[in-house]
Amino acid sequence: MDHIDRKIIDILQTNARAPLKEIADRVFLSSPAVSARIARLEKDGVLTGYQAQVDPLKMGQLVKAFINLDMDPQRKPEFYPYIRSCPNVVECSCVTGDYSMLIEVLYGTTQELDAFINHLQQFGRTRTQIVFSTPVEHRGVPVSAPNET
Repeated sequence: MDHIDRKIIDILQTNARAPLKEIADRVFLSSPAVSARIARLEKDGVLTGYQAQVDPLKMGQLVKAFINLDMDPQRKPEFYPYIRSCPNVVECSCVTGDYSMLIEVLYGTTQELDAFINHLQQFGRTRTQIVFSTPVEHRGVPVSAPNET
């Protein structure tokens, strides 16, 4: 992967619907060359998909929270399918520290969040933080080369 691939990735992370011509103009290549690079990045698994960014508030998801879950590792085989099936779970990561899972959720009300946490506690102890504001939204993966900073 070279600096042009990284620039293409950066452009697509900012706007996945950027026209090929616009990307080509910005990286000083032809549209077919950019198309071939994008196809290769997809084939190689670097680009794994494209999605729209949605404002949760406009979708009625007024409560964002992070839930820490302390769970026995032997429960993972039953927990993973459960957590994947929960539509309000935005992300779930296995982490180090006092808790083993960090779960990001979006809910319309605190009552809905409370019901989810009550169900989640079958897997272990929880600690929840409700978000007041998010000064930095998810902004994509840094695209500079490992030795560039």
